[in-house]
Parts: sequence; C-alpha cells; structure tokens
Amino acid sequence: MAAVTTTTTTTTTTTTVRPVRRRFSPGRAAAWTVMGLIVLITLLPFYWILRTALSTNAGLSADPTDPLPVDLTGTGFQRALGLHSAEEAVAQGGAGGGLDFWRYLLNSVIVSTLITGCQIFFSAMAAYAFSRLRWRGRDKVFGLFLAGLMVPTIFTLLPNFVLIKQLHLVDTLLGIALPSLFMTPFAVFFLRQFFMNIPGEVEEAALLDGAGKVRIFFRVVLPMASTPVITLGVLTYITSWNDYFWPLMVSYSDSSRVLTVALAVFRAQTPATGVDWSGLMAATLIAALPMLVLFACFARRIVSSIGFTGIK
Repeated sequence: MAAVTTTTTTTTTTTTVRPVRRRFSPGRAAAWTVMGLIVLITLLPFYWILRTALSTNAGLSADPTDPLPVDLTGTGFQRALGLHSAEEAVAQGGAGGGLDFWRYLLNSVIVSTLITGCQIFFSAMAAYAFSRLRWRGRDKVFGLFLAGLMVPTIFTLLPNFVLIKQLHLVDTLLGIALPSLFMTPFAVFFLRQFFMNIPGEVEEAALLDGAGKVRIFFRVVLPMASTPVITLGVLTYITSWNDYFWPLMVSYSDSSRVLTVALAVFRAQTPATGVDWSGLMAATLIAALPMLVLFACFARRIVSSIGFTGIK
C-alpha cells in the first residue's frame, strides 16, 4: 500500500498601499491662493504692531511706511513694563506718566478669572436644569431666557451702572465683574446643547446606585462635559479680558483699572513730541500675547466642541 503525500505551497502576495497623490488642478490652486491671502491679511496687523513696537518714535516719524522696524530697539517694551524712569521715557519720545503694567495685569487676571469661574459654574447648573430636569414651562422659560441674546449689550450698561452705584461697588474689581458674574444666555445654550446629547441611561444607572440629582450633576455630567466646559471657559476668559467699555465706566483709579482701560490711559498721556506709538504697541502686544497663546493651545478643542454642539 502506497501512501501519497501532497504538499501544497501557499504563496502570499504583499501589496504595498501607496498614498494617493492629489492631482494639481486650477481650482485647488485658486483655493490655496485665496486661503493664503486670508491668512496674510489676518496676520498683517499683528506684524505691524510688532514692527511698530520694535521701532523708535523718531524713526517712525521719519519713515512711517517702512515695512521693517525703523532703528531696531526694545525700549518700547521697557517703557511699557515700567523699567524706565520718567526722564528716560521722555528722552526716548515717550510719556513721563508711565504705565503700571503689572498692577493692571493683575487686575485683569483677577476679573477674568472671577467671571470665568462663576459663569461656568452657574451656567452649567442652569443648562443642566433646562436639558435634563422635567418641570412645567421649562421650554417656555428657556425660550424667554434665550431671547436675551437679542438684547444689545449697550442697552444694559446704564441699568447695570445704576445697580453697581447703589451697591457702592463703583471703582472696585467686584463692580467690574458683577454684571457678567453669574450666567449668560450663550453659555447656557452652549452647555445645554451638549447635555442633551448625553444618553439618559447614564443617569438612570446612577439613580439606581442611589445617587441624587446633585451628585449626578457633579460626579457624572460635569466630567463627561469637560471638553465643552473648557471651551466655554476659554471663550469667556478671552471675552472678559478684552472687555473695555464697561470697565471704563466703572473704574476710576489704578486700584481697579484693568489692562484694556490702562492702554487707553497710556494713549492719552501724549508727550510734547507726539503719541508714544512704540510704547503703546509694545504694551498692546504684551496684553494680547496671553490670549493668543491661550487660544492657540485650545483652538482644536474649541472647533471640535462648537461642531459637536451644533453651533454654526
């Protein structure tokens, strides 16, 4: 009896997937050209601020159209940070009054942090009540609350000022922060859109484990909403940092003056030789730099959160 053994050889063919190269087209080239122009137009003001800050006031007066810094120097930043005496500042074409930069920076940080922390906390609670709790007239109340988005901010300045004056909070940091301290319609709407997308089974499981609504909010909902909360915090911080008109109405002294108002005061301290454009642009760049860094760090998260919540 003969045994026949058959050997089968299997050949494995490895296919290398090469990346698909997009072909050049006039439409794609035009799109990239338009995008590049938009980026260039957006960045041009920041470059011009930097160019002015690195120039001398005498050089700017002699050659104001030069695209490069005229008489390259960093004395504008030194005047903005208060590193020069009044005599040195006047000799360089600046104002003798100076700018107490660090005091104003601290005031801006305190006001922005206070507004952001309180507004996120109270807006999150209101958004949770409007999205997850069931109570009579909820949607009507939310619609009325949302109508506040259509009220221009300038209409509320005078009533807020009267209220702050009656509370004896004029020329205080709390008086600056109080009108925006609790919640805004946009913040509530932003968080409500995310809370509505949280599956109800998550809360039902927490209820079965004996958790109450307050515990569910702090232990379950808020951790799940960390991304939109951080996004709203960054947007709120930038908005409160850049606010100008309301702090100008309420603050009258250095003890409560924020950085945006201080820049206007610095601009008003015009020396005999003219406006200290170099020092003013240096102070403006230093004031805007923290917000630019903050937005750059969270730009991807902000875009993804806005897209997820359905806000266009």
